[in-house]
Amino acid sequence: MHIALIVNRTARRFARHPALVESLAWAARGRAAVHVTSTLEELRAAAGRAVEAGAGLVALAGGDGSLMAGLTALGRAATEARRPLPAIAALPGGTVSTVARNFGIAGDPTSWLARVLARPGHTRPWPSLAVRGDHETRLGFIFGTGLVARFFEQYYARGAPGYAGSAAMVARIFVESFGNGPLARAVLEPLPCRLYVEGRALAPEAWSLVCAAVVPNLGIHMLVTYRAAEDATRPHLVATSRPPRALGPRMPWVLAGRSLRGEHDGLVTSFALDFPAPDGPYVLDGELLRARRVEVGAGPTLRLWMP
Repeated sequence: MHIALIVNRTARRFARHPALVESLAWAARGRAAVHVTSTLEELRAAAGRAVEAGAGLVALAGGDGSLMAGLTALGRAATEARRPLPAIAALPGGTVSTVARNFGIAGDPTSWLARVLARPGHTRPWPSLAVRGDHETRLGFIFGTGLVARFFEQYYARGAPGYAGSAAMVARIFVESFGNGPLARAVLEPLPCRLYVEGRALAPEAWSLVCAAVVPNLGIHMLVTYRAAEDATRPHLVATSRPPRALGPRMPWVLAGRSLRGEHDGLVTSFALDFPAPDGPYVLDGELLRARRVEVGAGPTLRLWMP
Protein backbone atom coordinates (compact mmCIF):
# COMPACT_ATOMS: atom_id res chain seq x y z
CA MET A 1 0.00 0.00 0.00
CA HIS A 2 1.26 3.47 -0.91
CA ILE A 3 1.15 5.72 2.16
CA ALA A 4 1.49 9.50 2.25
CA LEU A 5 2.21 11.75 5.22
CA ILE A 6 1.07 15.38 5.00
CA VAL A 7 2.33 17.64 7.80
CA ASN A 8 1.10 21.16 8.44
CA ARG A 9 4.23 22.79 9.87
CA THR A 10 2.19 25.86 10.89
CA ALA A 11 -0.03 23.83 13.27
CA ARG A 12 0.54 25.28 16.74
CA ARG A 13 2.27 22.25 18.21
CA PHE A 14 4.68 21.98 15.29
CA ALA A 15 5.25 25.73 15.16
CA ARG A 16 6.26 25.65 18.83
CA HIS A 17 8.35 22.48 18.45
CA PRO A 18 9.75 22.37 14.88
CA ALA A 19 11.85 19.30 15.73
CA LEU A 20 8.61 17.29 15.74
CA VAL A 21 8.30 17.82 11.99
CA GLU A 22 11.77 16.37 11.45
CA SER A 23 10.93 13.51 13.79
CA LEU A 24 7.85 12.63 11.75
CA ALA A 25 9.80 12.81 8.48
CA TRP A 26 12.49 10.53 9.91
CA ALA A 27 9.91 8.01 11.13
CA ALA A 28 8.27 7.95 7.69
CA ARG A 29 11.55 7.60 5.74
CA GLY A 30 11.34 4.75 3.25
CA ARG A 31 7.81 3.87 4.36
CA ALA A 32 5.68 6.86 3.36
CA ALA A 33 5.92 9.79 0.96
CA VAL A 34 6.39 12.93 3.05
CA HIS A 35 4.80 16.29 2.19
CA VAL A 36 5.48 19.22 4.53
CA THR A 37 3.14 22.16 3.89
CA SER A 38 2.80 25.72 5.12
CA THR A 39 0.00 27.14 2.96
CA LEU A 40 -3.37 26.03 1.65
CA GLU A 41 -1.94 26.00 -1.88
CA GLU A 42 0.85 23.65 -0.79
CA LEU A 43 -1.69 21.44 0.96
CA ARG A 44 -3.84 21.16 -2.15
CA ALA A 45 -0.80 20.31 -4.25
CA ALA A 46 0.31 17.65 -1.75
CA ALA A 47 -3.20 16.15 -1.69
CA GLY A 48 -3.21 16.03 -5.48
CA ARG A 49 0.16 14.26 -5.57
CA ALA A 50 -0.97 11.72 -2.96
CA VAL A 51 -4.13 10.90 -4.91
CA GLU A 52 -2.29 10.71 -8.25
CA ALA A 53 0.24 8.33 -6.67
CA GLY A 54 -2.62 6.05 -5.66
CA ALA A 55 -2.18 6.45 -1.92
CA GLY A 56 -4.30 3.98 0.00
CA LEU A 57 -3.73 5.84 3.27
CA VAL A 58 -2.89 9.46 4.02
CA ALA A 59 -1.75 10.48 7.50
CA LEU A 60 -2.65 14.11 8.23
CA ALA A 61 -0.53 15.68 10.95
CA GLY A 62 -1.82 18.90 12.52
CA GLY A 63 -4.71 20.26 14.53
CA ASP A 64 -8.44 19.97 13.93
CA GLY A 65 -8.35 22.69 11.27
CA SER A 66 -5.47 20.93 9.51
CA LEU A 67 -7.43 17.68 9.48
CA MET A 68 -10.49 19.44 8.03
CA ALA A 69 -8.45 21.26 5.38
CA GLY A 70 -6.53 18.10 4.47
CA LEU A 71 -9.68 16.00 4.21
CA THR A 72 -11.31 18.69 2.06
CA ALA A 73 -8.27 18.89 -0.23
CA LEU A 74 -8.12 15.10 -0.59
CA GLY A 75 -11.84 14.94 -1.33
CA ARG A 76 -11.49 17.56 -4.05
CA ALA A 77 -8.42 15.87 -5.55
CA ALA A 78 -10.08 12.45 -5.54
CA THR A 79 -13.18 13.83 -7.26
CA GLU A 80 -11.14 15.61 -9.92
CA ALA A 81 -9.03 12.50 -10.56
CA ARG A 82 -12.07 10.20 -10.39
CA ARG A 83 -10.35 8.07 -7.81
CA PRO A 84 -11.50 6.80 -4.42
CA LEU A 85 -10.81 8.91 -1.36
CA PRO A 86 -7.82 7.42 0.52
CA ALA A 87 -8.14 6.18 4.08
CA ILE A 88 -7.26 8.88 6.63
CA ALA A 89 -5.17 8.79 9.80
CA ALA A 90 -5.30 11.80 12.14
CA LEU A 91 -2.00 12.59 13.89
CA PRO A 92 -2.36 15.17 16.72
CA GLY A 93 -0.43 18.38 16.10
CA GLY A 94 -2.75 21.12 17.36
CA THR A 95 -3.34 22.67 20.76
CA VAL A 96 -6.33 20.40 21.41
CA SER A 97 -6.89 17.99 18.45
CA THR A 98 -10.46 17.30 19.53
CA VAL A 99 -11.38 15.13 16.54
CA ALA A 100 -8.41 12.81 17.01
CA ARG A 101 -9.21 12.54 20.73
CA ASN A 102 -12.64 11.17 19.80
CA PHE A 103 -10.82 8.19 18.31
CA GLY A 104 -8.47 7.73 21.25
CA ILE A 105 -5.54 9.44 19.52
CA ALA A 106 -3.67 11.92 21.72
CA GLY A 107 -0.07 12.52 22.68
CA ASP A 108 3.13 12.20 20.65
CA PRO A 109 2.42 12.30 16.88
CA THR A 110 5.60 10.42 16.03
CA SER A 111 4.59 7.47 18.19
CA TRP A 112 1.19 7.45 16.55
CA LEU A 113 2.75 7.53 13.08
CA ALA A 114 4.79 4.44 13.98
CA ARG A 115 1.59 2.66 14.97
CA VAL A 116 -0.13 3.71 11.75
CA LEU A 117 2.77 2.46 9.62
CA ALA A 118 2.80 -0.83 11.50
CA ARG A 119 -0.92 -1.46 10.83
CA PRO A 120 -1.96 0.72 7.87
CA GLY A 121 -5.02 -1.39 7.09
CA HIS A 122 -6.56 -0.99 10.56
CA THR A 123 -9.42 1.26 9.40
CA ARG A 124 -13.17 1.46 9.86
CA PRO A 125 -15.92 3.41 8.08
CA TRP A 126 -16.94 6.73 9.62
CA PRO A 127 -19.36 9.47 8.49
CA SER A 128 -18.39 13.05 7.73
CA LEU A 129 -20.07 16.42 7.31
CA ALA A 130 -20.28 18.42 4.09
CA VAL A 131 -20.51 22.13 4.88
CA ARG A 132 -21.10 24.66 2.13
CA GLY A 133 -20.56 28.32 2.94
CA ASP A 134 -20.45 31.03 0.27
CA HIS A 135 -19.81 28.70 -2.68
CA GLU A 136 -17.10 26.55 -1.05
CA THR A 137 -17.77 23.06 0.32
CA ARG A 138 -15.60 21.67 3.11
CA LEU A 139 -15.53 18.22 4.69
CA GLY A 140 -15.26 17.88 8.46
CA PHE A 141 -16.57 16.44 11.70
CA ILE A 142 -17.91 19.21 14.00
CA PHE A 143 -20.03 22.21 12.93
CA GLY A 144 -21.33 24.91 15.22
CA THR A 145 -22.56 28.46 15.49
CA GLY A 146 -24.05 30.58 18.23
CA LEU A 147 -22.10 29.87 21.41
CA VAL A 148 -19.65 27.66 19.49
CA ALA A 149 -18.61 30.52 17.20
CA ARG A 150 -18.57 33.07 20.01
CA PHE A 151 -16.53 30.71 22.22
CA PHE A 152 -13.88 30.40 19.52
CA GLU A 153 -13.84 34.16 19.01
CA GLN A 154 -13.00 34.50 22.72
CA TYR A 155 -10.61 31.53 22.59
CA TYR A 156 -8.53 32.99 19.77
CA ALA A 157 -8.67 36.47 21.32
CA ARG A 158 -6.94 34.87 24.34
CA GLY A 159 -4.17 33.40 22.22
CA ALA A 160 -5.64 29.89 21.78
CA PRO A 161 -4.69 28.68 25.30
CA GLY A 162 -5.15 24.98 24.53
CA TYR A 163 -7.01 22.24 26.38
CA ALA A 164 -6.48 23.60 29.91
CA GLY A 165 -7.33 27.12 28.83
CA SER A 166 -10.52 25.91 27.14
CA ALA A 167 -11.58 24.10 30.30
CA ALA A 168 -10.96 27.23 32.38
CA MET A 169 -13.07 29.32 29.98
CA VAL A 170 -15.93 26.80 30.12
CA ALA A 171 -15.82 26.76 33.93
CA ARG A 172 -15.94 30.56 34.05
CA ILE A 173 -18.86 30.68 31.60
CA PHE A 174 -20.76 28.14 33.70
CA VAL A 175 -20.26 30.14 36.90
CA GLU A 176 -21.07 33.47 35.24
CA SER A 177 -24.24 32.11 33.63
CA PHE A 178 -25.96 32.15 37.03
CA GLY A 179 -25.24 35.87 37.49
CA ASN A 180 -25.27 37.00 33.85
CA GLY A 181 -21.52 37.73 33.89
CA PRO A 182 -19.73 39.37 30.94
CA LEU A 183 -18.07 36.28 29.43
CA ALA A 184 -21.27 34.24 29.76
CA ARG A 185 -23.23 37.00 28.02
CA ALA A 186 -20.64 37.33 25.26
CA VAL A 187 -20.68 33.60 24.53
CA LEU A 188 -24.23 32.46 25.36
CA GLU A 189 -26.37 35.36 24.11
CA PRO A 190 -28.53 34.10 21.18
CA LEU A 191 -27.06 34.91 17.76
CA PRO A 192 -29.45 36.36 15.14
CA CYS A 193 -29.91 33.88 12.28
CA ARG A 194 -32.64 31.75 10.69
CA LEU A 195 -32.45 27.96 10.89
CA TYR A 196 -34.04 25.71 8.27
CA VAL A 197 -34.25 21.97 9.00
CA GLU A 198 -35.11 19.75 6.03
CA GLY A 199 -36.23 22.93 4.27
CA ARG A 200 -38.58 24.02 7.07
CA ALA A 201 -37.91 27.25 8.98
CA LEU A 202 -37.88 26.96 12.77
CA ALA A 203 -39.59 29.76 14.65
CA PRO A 204 -36.78 31.48 16.64
CA GLU A 205 -34.86 34.17 14.78
CA ALA A 206 -31.86 34.00 17.14
CA TRP A 207 -30.07 30.88 18.40
CA SER A 208 -27.74 30.44 21.35
CA LEU A 209 -26.51 27.08 19.98
CA VAL A 210 -26.67 25.29 16.64
CA CYS A 211 -24.39 22.29 16.51
CA ALA A 212 -24.06 19.22 14.29
CA ALA A 213 -21.37 16.57 14.44
CA VAL A 214 -20.39 13.02 13.55
CA VAL A 215 -18.34 12.64 16.75
CA PRO A 216 -19.86 12.78 20.25
CA ASN A 217 -17.23 14.77 22.16
CA LEU A 218 -17.01 18.38 21.00
CA GLY A 219 -14.08 19.05 23.34
CA ILE A 220 -13.39 18.79 27.09
CA HIS A 221 -16.09 16.11 27.33
CA MET A 222 -18.91 18.25 25.94
CA LEU A 223 -21.20 15.44 24.76
CA VAL A 224 -23.72 17.66 22.98
CA THR A 225 -24.12 15.44 19.91
CA TYR A 226 -24.54 12.22 21.87
CA ARG A 227 -26.12 10.48 18.83
CA ALA A 228 -23.25 11.32 16.48
CA ALA A 229 -22.30 8.61 13.94
CA GLU A 230 -25.53 6.73 14.65
CA ASP A 231 -26.53 7.12 10.98
CA ALA A 232 -23.94 7.81 8.26
CA THR A 233 -26.48 9.73 6.18
CA ARG A 234 -27.94 11.86 8.98
CA PRO A 235 -25.73 13.85 11.36
CA HIS A 236 -27.00 14.78 14.82
CA LEU A 237 -28.29 18.37 15.01
CA VAL A 238 -28.84 20.13 18.32
CA ALA A 239 -30.32 23.66 18.38
CA THR A 240 -31.60 25.83 21.20
CA SER A 241 -32.52 29.47 21.68
CA ARG A 242 -32.26 29.37 25.50
CA PRO A 243 -30.91 32.61 27.03
CA PRO A 244 -27.65 32.56 29.07
CA ARG A 245 -29.31 32.05 32.48
CA ALA A 246 -31.24 29.06 31.16
CA LEU A 247 -28.49 27.55 29.00
CA GLY A 248 -25.51 27.67 31.39
CA PRO A 249 -27.15 25.50 34.09
CA ARG A 250 -27.72 22.77 31.47
CA MET A 251 -23.98 22.05 31.35
CA PRO A 252 -24.24 19.00 33.68
CA TRP A 253 -26.67 17.48 31.17
CA VAL A 254 -24.10 18.00 28.39
CA LEU A 255 -21.30 16.41 30.41
CA ALA A 256 -23.56 13.41 31.01
CA GLY A 257 -24.44 13.07 27.32
CA ARG A 258 -28.08 14.03 27.82
CA SER A 259 -30.39 16.23 25.76
CA LEU A 260 -30.39 20.00 26.13
CA ARG A 261 -34.12 19.86 25.35
CA GLY A 262 -33.97 22.76 22.94
CA GLU A 263 -36.12 23.38 19.89
CA HIS A 264 -34.34 20.63 17.95
CA ASP A 265 -32.43 17.51 18.99
CA GLY A 266 -32.26 14.69 16.47
CA LEU A 267 -30.83 13.24 13.28
CA VAL A 268 -31.34 15.24 10.08
CA THR A 269 -30.60 14.85 6.39
CA SER A 270 -29.72 18.52 5.98
CA PHE A 271 -30.13 21.98 7.44
CA ALA A 272 -29.22 25.54 6.51
CA LEU A 273 -28.55 28.83 8.27
CA ASP A 274 -29.14 32.35 6.97
CA PHE A 275 -27.30 35.18 8.75
CA PRO A 276 -28.43 38.82 8.53
CA ALA A 277 -24.96 39.91 7.39
CA PRO A 278 -22.36 38.36 5.04
CA ASP A 279 -19.95 37.74 7.92
CA GLY A 280 -22.11 35.37 9.98
CA PRO A 281 -19.72 33.33 12.16
CA TYR A 282 -19.58 29.54 12.24
CA VAL A 283 -16.98 26.97 13.18
CA LEU A 284 -15.93 23.79 11.40
CA ASP A 285 -13.43 21.66 13.31
CA GLY A 286 -12.01 24.59 15.22
CA GLU A 287 -11.72 26.91 12.21
CA LEU A 288 -13.69 30.14 12.60
CA LEU A 289 -15.31 30.91 9.24
CA ARG A 290 -17.87 33.45 8.00
CA ALA A 291 -20.66 33.45 5.44
CA ARG A 292 -24.15 34.79 4.83
CA ARG A 293 -25.61 31.32 4.21
CA VAL A 294 -24.37 27.90 5.30
CA GLU A 295 -25.74 24.52 4.21
CA VAL A 296 -24.86 21.34 6.12
CA GLY A 297 -25.47 17.68 5.34
CA ALA A 298 -23.80 14.30 5.33
CA GLY A 299 -20.45 14.09 3.59
CA PRO A 300 -18.82 10.93 2.20
CA THR A 301 -18.32 7.90 4.41
CA LEU A 302 -14.63 7.89 5.27
CA ARG A 303 -12.21 5.10 6.07
CA LEU A 304 -10.49 6.24 9.28
CA TRP A 305 -7.47 4.61 10.83
CA MET A 306 -8.29 3.53 14.37
CA PRO A 307 -5.96 2.48 17.20
